[in-house]
Amino acid sequence: MEETSFTPDRRAYVRAHAWMAAVGMGGAMALLWAIGSPHIWTGAVGGLAAIGLRGWYMASEELAVVWTLTKETLTGPAGRSVQVSQIEAVKTMGSYVQVITKSGDKHLIKYQADPAATLNAIERAKA
Repeated sequence: MEETSFTPDRRAYVRAHAWMAAVGMGGAMALLWAIGSPHIWTGAVGGLAAIGLRGWYMASEELAVVWTLTKETLTGPAGRSVQVSQIEAVKTMGSYVQVITKSGDKHLIKYQADPAATLNAIERAKA
């Protein structure tokens, strides 16, 4: 097996932030409604602004993360390295792929265009 790299996809990043914004907007509006505010609509504006600002601010950092898979190791940002033989489970969660080691450590490979393909590549390396 040759080396495979997993890079974030900009569309998956935007889609994830759109979902976060929708949830944030709904949550903020529900909170304002629960406390009796007459300006419930401001929750939608605040939720959208908060997630939009976060997405814009974090984009350059999040979209630069690269995970690399060889037949022996899965290497990620900040010096993370997992021996393929130590991978217990691999799961998808939206555009994320979660890698769980036998010792219980969890790693997220975020914003994948095709999370199933990422999962399958890791599973093939385990075999």
